[in-house]
Amino acid sequence: MKRPIVKSFWDETTGSWQYVFHDPATLKGAVVDPVLDFDRRAGAVTHGNADRILEYIAETGIEVVWILDTHPHADHFSAAQYLKQKLGAPTAIGEKVTGVQALWRDYYHLPDQPVDGSAWDRLFADGETFMVGDLEVSVMFTPGHTLATITYVVGDAAFVNDTFMMPDAGTSRADFPGGNSADLYASLQRILALPDETRLFVGHDYGPDGREPACCATVAEHKARNEHLCGDVSEADYRATRDARDATLPLPDLMLYALQVNIRGGRLPEPEADGRSYLKVPVGLFEPR
Repeated sequence: MKRPIVKSFWDETTGSWQYVFHDPATLKGAVVDPVLDFDRRAGAVTHGNADRILEYIAETGIEVVWILDTHPHADHFSAAQYLKQKLGAPTAIGEKVTGVQALWRDYYHLPDQPVDGSAWDRLFADGETFMVGDLEVSVMFTPGHTLATITYVVGDAAFVNDTFMMPDAGTSRADFPGGNSADLYASLQRILALPDETRLFVGHDYGPDGREPACCATVAEHKARNEHLCGDVSEADYRATRDARDATLPLPDLMLYALQVNIRGGRLPEPEADGRSYLKVPVGLFEPR
């Protein structure tokens, strides 16, 4: 089993992990789930996270051949378009993103918003493969957190984003529009069927109980000590735990800002007559938590 080199980047503001992986033989690589910084109070977009990634790429001499998202994120803006402008690499996401686009087009009342996935250069289907240098990347459809989430499996690494958390935090929430705990349970089991030595790189970590943020644990480690799944946990028991936990969670601070950018592949809305982009907030769409 091939072992890609993986570099992680943590965004403290959102607790998000971003990754660059590459093939050591060819120095061809890919970026996974890059973050575009957004200051909600100022309405300002900046590029600190993405520029850190660009600095690493330049220092190591990696040729980036793909910019990959696992799903349209609810807690941060995607930096896919910014990195595409800088690197020239194509962007990609899973093909079910069209369902997320349609859902949020209606929520934002954007009747002219395309929902055909054309905001990305390529849409991947479940089971599809592509190459990064000499590394074969396989796409695994892993819905539940959203209806469009995919996992990228590369040798002994899998970029699972919002399916697993670190073992002491369990699993990701399943209460966003289009998500559900039944689908998430099935996706988690599919990931756990990967070889025990597979490294699972998660999308978020918040350093519970004061520990340092972490991003990776193996399939074997999750089987042994994942807070939500270790032992013989039935689907019914998992769903009861997950749904009860989700009922206590507030919606992400940036959700209503981020999705209108992320269904556009990381693009801000088109500038209006004054040359400035504006974000919409649908008032009363969700109940307060």
